[in-house]
Formats: sequence, C-alpha cells, structure tokens
Amino acid sequence: MTTCSQLALAAAMMAGGSAEAQNAMPPQAAEAMLEPVEIIGTTLLPGIGLPREQIPANVQTMPAQSLREAGGVSLAESLQRRLPSINVNEMQGNPYQADLNYRGFSASPLLGTPQGLSVFLDGVRVNEPFGDVVNWDLIPRSAIASMTLVPGSNPLYGLNTLGGALALETKRGDTHPGGEFEVYGGSFGRRGGAIQHGGTRNEASWFLAAEGLKEDGWRDHSPTDVGQVFGKFGWTAGVTDLALTLTHARTDLVGNGVVPESLLRAEGREAVFTHPDQTRNRGTLLALSGSHWLNDSDQLSGTAYVRRTHTRTLNGDLEDDFEAGDDENGALNRTATRQNAAGVALQGSRIAGAHQFALGASHDRGRSNFRQTGQEGELDGSRGVQPTDDEEEVNELLGRTRTTSIYVTDSVALTPAVQMTGSLRYNHTRVISDDRLRPNAPGNLDGDFTYRKLNPALGFTWQMSPDLTGYGGFSQGNRAPSPIELGCADPENACSLPNAMAADPFLEQVVTRTFELGLRGRLSDDVRWNAGAFRSTNHDDILFVGTGGSLGYFTNFGKTRRDGIELGLDGETGSLDWQLHYNYLRAVFRSSACVLAENNSTAGRDGCGEDEILVSSGDRLPGLPAHSLKVALSWRATAALRVGADLVAYSRQYARGNENNAHRAGDEFGGRGRVPGYALFNMSADYRLGSGWMLFGRLDNVFDKRYSTGGVLAENSFVGPNSAFAADPDAWRSEQAVAPGAPRTAWIGLRYRWGS
Repeated sequence: MTTCSQLALAAAMMAGGSAEAQNAMPPQAAEAMLEPVEIIGTTLLPGIGLPREQIPANVQTMPAQSLREAGGVSLAESLQRRLPSINVNEMQGNPYQADLNYRGFSASPLLGTPQGLSVFLDGVRVNEPFGDVVNWDLIPRSAIASMTLVPGSNPLYGLNTLGGALALETKRGDTHPGGEFEVYGGSFGRRGGAIQHGGTRNEASWFLAAEGLKEDGWRDHSPTDVGQVFGKFGWTAGVTDLALTLTHARTDLVGNGVVPESLLRAEGREAVFTHPDQTRNRGTLLALSGSHWLNDSDQLSGTAYVRRTHTRTLNGDLEDDFEAGDDENGALNRTATRQNAAGVALQGSRIAGAHQFALGASHDRGRSNFRQTGQEGELDGSRGVQPTDDEEEVNELLGRTRTTSIYVTDSVALTPAVQMTGSLRYNHTRVISDDRLRPNAPGNLDGDFTYRKLNPALGFTWQMSPDLTGYGGFSQGNRAPSPIELGCADPENACSLPNAMAADPFLEQVVTRTFELGLRGRLSDDVRWNAGAFRSTNHDDILFVGTGGSLGYFTNFGKTRRDGIELGLDGETGSLDWQLHYNYLRAVFRSSACVLAENNSTAGRDGCGEDEILVSSGDRLPGLPAHSLKVALSWRATAALRVGADLVAYSRQYARGNENNAHRAGDEFGGRGRVPGYALFNMSADYRLGSGWMLFGRLDNVFDKRYSTGGVLAENSFVGPNSAFAADPDAWRSEQAVAPGAPRTAWIGLRYRWGS
C-alpha cells in the first residue's frame, strides 16, 4: 500500500472510530469511499498525521500559490497579509528583518525581542541558538511548498513554542515537476529573479531553485541584497522515502531603525537617525529525513541535520558615554557571530484500533562564538559615523546549548464523533557560557545552567454534524534562556545589544499555558467559517528592559497574558475567491514591577526610582494592536486574467517604553506613547500570454498611506537647527521614535513555465 493510501485509510479509521469496519473491506474499497481530506502532521517528523477536522486547535495552512498571491517582499510580510492574528513591526527598517507577531508572541531576527514562536523548515528548527532569533532572509521562499501555522503552546514542537509554531515544507520534484523562470523590477531600484526546476527519474526526484533580489530601499542609506539557493533530492521505493535538503543564502541587509517623529516632520519619511546599521548573514542547512512503513500500521521516521550561520553587524550609534566637551560623539559597534547547530530525531508511529500513537526522541546542540568590538568616531552631516580611533575588543563569548527531549502522543476516537488527543514532552536543556576575553576573571561571563520541564497537552474535537465541529484543549510549552539572555541580565551592567555583556544572575525559564476553544464548519460546500477564543499565560516571562540609548538588560517579569478572539469566513463564489478575518487581542502584564523607562513622562513616580515606571497588572504590552481586519479577494476575470486585492487594517498600539500606558506629551517629552492604527490596500494581477508565459504586477499601499508599524520612547540628540547634533546633552529631548512604513510601491515582472 502506498503512503498516500495509508494516510487516506488512517484518516477514515480515525474519523469513523471503527478500525474493524474498515478492516472488513479491501483497502481499495475503503479508499473509494473517501472524500478528499486535508491531513495535518501532528509532529515535526514524517508521520501519519490527522485530518484537519480532528485537530483541537485553529490550525492554518497556506500552499505555495496562496503565498505567491499574497505578495510582500519577505516571508513575514506575506504571512501577515493572509493569516489571522499576525501583525508585523518593522522596527529595524528592513522588510527582511521584521518582527512577526502571532497572538502576541514574536519571531524576530533582532536580539532583545522576546521570542515566543518556533519556526521549522522541513522539520528542522531554524531559531538560532544564540538568541532564538529567526533570520527570515535565510529561508528560501521560492522553494516553499506549503506552510502550517500551529497555534498554542503545543509541546510536540519543542522549545520556544510558547504562542505557536510555523512549519514550512519545501517542494519536491515528484510533487512540483517542471521548470519556472521569472524576472521583475520596480520602485526604489528593486530588481530580482528566480529559477526553479523539479523532476523525477525512476525512484529518484530532484528540485532545484535559486533566487535573488536587490534594491536601493525607499529610505536613505538602506540597500538590500539577498541571494538564496536550494536543492532537494528524494528517493522513493515502495514503503521507503528519503529526502536530502540543502539550502544556502548570502544576504546584506541595511535597516536603519526607528526615527524620531521630529526628524520625520523635518526631513520626510526617508530620513534615518544614525547610520550605518548593516547585517550580513551567511547560512547553510543540510538535512536528511526519511520514513519507512514496517507494515500497514507501523511507521518509522527520522531527521538529522547540520546548520551553519555566520552573522556580521556594523552599527553606527551615538556614543553612550558622551558628555559635553567630548571630541567623539559617535561609535561603530561591530559583531561577528558564528553559530553551528546539529541534531537528530527519531519517531515511531502506530495505528492500533481506534488509537494513533507516536513516540519520539530528539537531541539538538548549538555552539555560538560571539565577538564584539567598539570604535569611537564622529557623526558627519548625514548622521553617519566616521571612525577616529582604533577598534577595541569588548567581548568574546562561547555559548553552548544542549537539549534532549522525549515525547509521546496518542489520538483516539472515543466515539464516532468525538476525538481526544493527548501529548507529553520532557525537555532537558543545558546552557553553558565561556568568557574567552576574561577567562577565570572575577565577574566574567562564565555560566552553566540546566533547565528541565515536562509539558502536557490535551484536546478534544466533537463533530456535532457533518458541517459543524467543536474543539477545545489545553497545552503547555517552555523556553530556556539563551546564551545572549543569560549574558545580559544584570541591571547594574546594561548591554548594548548585541554589543556588550556582563556577568549576570540566573534567569528562570519561561513557561506558557494555553487554553483554546472554538467552532468551525461550513455554510455551504463553498463557504467555510470559524470562531474561536484563546488564553495564553506566560510565567517568568523574559523581557528586555531598555535603560536609555541602545542599552538594556534581560529580566524575568512575573506573568503576562494574551487573550484573543478569532473570527474567519472564506469561500468561492463563481470566479471569485475571498476571505475575511477579524481578530481581537488583549495582551497585558499580569504582575506589577518598576522597570527602567527614562523617556516616559511618568518616570520617577508611583514609588519607583528616578528613571523607572510602575508597570501594573492590566497594562497592555507594547507593539501589539488590539484589533485587526484582513480581507482578500482573487477574481478570475477571464481564463487568462486574474486580479487580486487585499486590505490589512490594525488599530493603534502602545510604543515600547510606555509599558505602563501612562506616558503623556508635554514640554519635556514628545510623542503620545501610542502609534496610530492604519489600513493598507494592495492590488495584484497576472495575465497568461500563452505558451507558458505570464505577465504579473503588484501595487502595494495603493493610496500611499503614511503610517508606522511600531514605536519606542527614546532620546533625540539632533535637536539643533536643521536637525544638527546638540553638543550639550541637557538640550536633548525625550520623544517618540517610530518605524515608518513603506510608501506606494509597484513592480512588474515576466514569468515562464515549462514541463509542468
């Protein structure tokens, strides 16, 4: 029996709850009775999976075509346009360095952002070992076959799955045969292209892809250069399947961050605060995965991988210790981080009557070599930093992480209509830090910490009728502190991430517990709907607390909570495909504490220190809008022409540094502490020219809306005439800095497909 047949028969057995009835007929007859069902993998390894209707959560999927139609420069931008409960903050100022927020949890490439989502490519976790960050620029977008967004603290997805997991599957030659080539160009010097080809011969298959993008950027001094290659080689013989995945990327990203609102008014939205702010990434992944059916009921699967990432940053900043009369007012901070990761995972799956079991184990290792230097300089007329002194080494750290996990899950049909799924996962993590700059010296960065946690999950689905299903469940996940967080956790020795670290206290691991319930169904064969609610509570949450300038430190902060409601409606009406999603999110602190926020107008009140604010239970977390609305339409006007449109709208959000939600503008403080809401309208079209040729185009932010995706309360030192540097720090002004969104952007391209 083929793997697809096994999946179909397994789905029928689990849906019907009667293995005996299915076994009483030939497999071919059982398969003939089945309607098409969408199978969702319940673990990261190749396995049997479950029909989507039997998953006790609001799982979202997106195939490659939907991802393409969503548009967007980066993967994060595309996902926010189509998936509910996602918003993006572009605090770094580059689309490939966006913070992706899902249900109030983040996956970000920026150190200092609390990470709460795990991201996987072909079953391999791509959160980096050093800070759990996600480098979106290293993910080969043209090679993605499908995407699954799993909500909640699902323990089967391992560490860092606090708010959800994003599982990306890549294309294979046996599922995506033929070739495709495209080139495109447009606004702000954007030009790019991609080529891919897949095929099979006997038991072997292959899929190869390469893509590149360059642009000058719409802001000053903000070019982008991205190059990616991908290869996947498969071998399938009967009940055995093997796949070897290879990815490599080289990118050069310049994102010059947030800008004080006064500079935007004076110089326009293209302005930058200081520059350069450059990140160069080199990443390689090699992964081998396989599965083998022992018989009609038992399957073995496994994955082994190695990853190499080399990141170099160059940041032009103000001199943190600048005083009136100093000659140097700027600094160039450089870092080099080499990260190596490797791991192996094994899993056994079994269908036994009304049960579907999986038992697995994994071991992952990460090794990070971090080196940082500083160089004093002077700010020029464009607010760029010109070096005046020699480089000095500031830190050199070796961080190692080791995680061993075992897990078990069982999905059982309690009745023909009720399905129960239970899971357990035990994680054992060790985090070791070695200070290479100050070995064996008092106060160095040496540390050795061990974290253990047993995480459960339990959920139910109830098919009340063929067109109505209810679901509900509980799940728990954990995240161990990363080497960067343990190396920057002392409020007396704040860090300039990722530029400085000091000997620090122990941090507790984050534990998240999630409750979720909802309904989903069909109004007709072509119209689907869903309505759900969730609550996720973080215990010992790890937050990065700013102390002024680029300085800050990591600390545990009691409890935080995310409550939300998700409503969705999608369908097909003749030649029109459409979807409508509304989401409400209430992300709040559930503990009280004094935290540093010197640029908040309420600093020094409520019994806190001079530069501190009192954050109380019920205050909203910054960077997260409460309301979001997403509408998408795709109209097949003719057999050759498709026209698409989408609307993304968000309510206002609080700026970082205004965690107490109490900042007010005044004589000494600028900005409201809030970033206004906004709505963006985008359009796309493609036209088939014939013989495999297609013309396509995209117009983003059609009405050229002026908006910002996030904000922070900061100090502005450029307050003189023509925004010149003020040599007297007493003249500097606290105000709100924002991450301006891209203006109207258009591009057009040509695509050719053959052999598909």
